[in-house]
Amino acid sequence: MTEALLVLEDGRTFRGTPYGAEGETFGEMVFNTGMTGYQETLTDPSYHRQIVAMTAPHIGNTGVNDEDPESGRVWVAGYVVREPSRVVSNWRADRSLDDYLKEQGVVGIAIPGTRALTRHLRERGAMRAGIFSAPAEPVEALVERVRRAPVMEGADLAAEVATAEPYVVPAIGEKRYTVAAVDLGIKGMTPHRMAERGCEVHVLPATATAEQILGLRPDGVFFSNGPGDPATADVEPLREVLASGTPFFGICFGNQLFGRALGLSTYKLRYGHRGVNQPVQDVRTGKVEISAHNHGFAVEAPLDGPFDTPFGAAEVSHVNLNDRCVEGLRLLDGRAFSVQYHPEAAAGPHDAAYLFDEFCEVMNRAQA
Repeated sequence: MTEALLVLEDGRTFRGTPYGAEGETFGEMVFNTGMTGYQETLTDPSYHRQIVAMTAPHIGNTGVNDEDPESGRVWVAGYVVREPSRVVSNWRADRSLDDYLKEQGVVGIAIPGTRALTRHLRERGAMRAGIFSAPAEPVEALVERVRRAPVMEGADLAAEVATAEPYVVPAIGEKRYTVAAVDLGIKGMTPHRMAERGCEVHVLPATATAEQILGLRPDGVFFSNGPGDPATADVEPLREVLASGTPFFGICFGNQLFGRALGLSTYKLRYGHRGVNQPVQDVRTGKVEISAHNHGFAVEAPLDGPFDTPFGAAEVSHVNLNDRCVEGLRLLDGRAFSVQYHPEAAAGPHDAAYLFDEFCEVMNRAQA
């Protein structure tokens, strides 16, 4: 049987067998703690240029279908699992996960030590890695090649995954609002969640200007999730949106850009939050939500009360109960807010779906 090798930039290696396409690939090594949702993870543009290890021990049980992808392709740079399912067992499945990865050209590896890998990343932090099928070079040479791969800090990636041309997702049922959604790596379920609430969603490229955004005369503006370092993004269009008084809602990368537009800074997390089981607390109500995450950067903001911004007073609205990092921001006048996690719940959980309703309420108040 062909051997495959996972090589980390600090020299740690893990031996296994090829899974999916064979070849070699490089990316930032991260782990996802979700017990389900591997298809949504693979097709989430936020994972662009990352090798993802699944901590759940058995992957591929339900195969792959044509209804659940979050975008038109797989975005992960590589895939690491412990034990691939030998049998696909789901009435919705169109193919096996192994076949899907081969179709998409995604190089993967099955290793017995995903727990050891995860513990290593938690101790040392996310780092560059490479997967090599049947490597012909010595490990030392492979480590050097991994170290020449680009790092995530300073990576400007949103435009690489965003739509090149605007498109419209029509409202489901009666149209109530027009939303301008800036695609920084948007998942397909996100505009769908807004459409379910009567929003006609105009999805714009990541490079959209304030003139293009506000030229739609939207009832609200949305900034999506996406990959890369938020410090590389131009936040001037968002500042102009906020200055106009138009209601704003941002998630994930959009939350980080909202923070920067308010005058805050962002920083790289040690190993990030990725999975569908992250506990987040709403500081206003004390309620704890179990939420879906995929981010390696966070906003630096005061946790002890309101702070001043060019657009009025703001506050941290949500915090992560694992490490107390900022998980949400809002202007105190109620017209703009954001969260660091994924309320579209693809795949699960559904605790945060109310945030789309809050966005609609903000737009409704602005229309009055």
